Amino acid sequence: MLMFKQQFKPALWSTAVTILAIALFLKLGFWQLSRAEEKEASFALLERYAQQPPVTVPEPLIELDDYLYRRVEVHGYFEAEHTIFLDNKTHQGVVGYHVLTPLRQVNSTTYVLVNRGWVSGGNDRSLLPDIYTPDGLVYLTGVVVSPSIRTLSLSDKQFTGKVWQSFSLDSYQNLTELTFQPFLLLQQNETQGDGLIRQWEKPDSGSSKNIGYAFQWFSLAVMTLIIYIVLNVKRKSIA
Repeated sequence: MLMFKQQFKPALWSTAVTILAIALFLKLGFWQLSRAEEKEASFALLERYAQQPPVTVPEPLIELDDYLYRRVEVHGYFEAEHTIFLDNKTHQGVVGYHVLTPLRQVNSTTYVLVNRGWVSGGNDRSLLPDIYTPDGLVYLTGVVVSPSIRTLSLSDKQFTGKVWQSFSLDSYQNLTELTFQPFLLLQQNETQGDGLIRQWEKPDSGSSKNIGYAFQWFSLAVMTLIIYIVLNVKRKSIA
């Protein structure tokens, strides 16, 4: 009567490959967890700043990290001729634009780029909306965010005329030859007569997505180990 005995005899190369693969999957998993922690910390900072009164943006250039997510106030003059329209922005399912206009700070040559709000694109996309822009001194409050913005684009062109598919502050600064503070201001208070919608979405931390990715990488590490063991366990017959 034949009997079988199980033996575990992996090849050296398969062991080496398995170790490298598991190490890589674990490293990626822990990296995703670290990204989740960073996002949670940023979100906690945003929540704390939202409860604080706005601070005034000074005339000299600032560091973005010192003001990121803070509520600030700026005083100055809009320059409507440099207004641009950031395309493919939606509000309640309607496609439109975000209207971005530079604001020259009072008694300064430094500008703040203001995202003034959303406007519908209308039925004829070849015609841009007519936006009212105050020509006198304005007082704005808003939230400081990063100036890098990307949207859905069907073209490789960054902008066509005043319509931009994605936004780079460096590109805009070179185009206008103006000096900007290194942030984008999401305007919160109203500008009478412009008809813009300023219902900024309050973001969540986004950490759950990273935790999900981490779980996937850790799962791959476990599956790799199981497959390695199964493939290298062999049955040997004994008399």
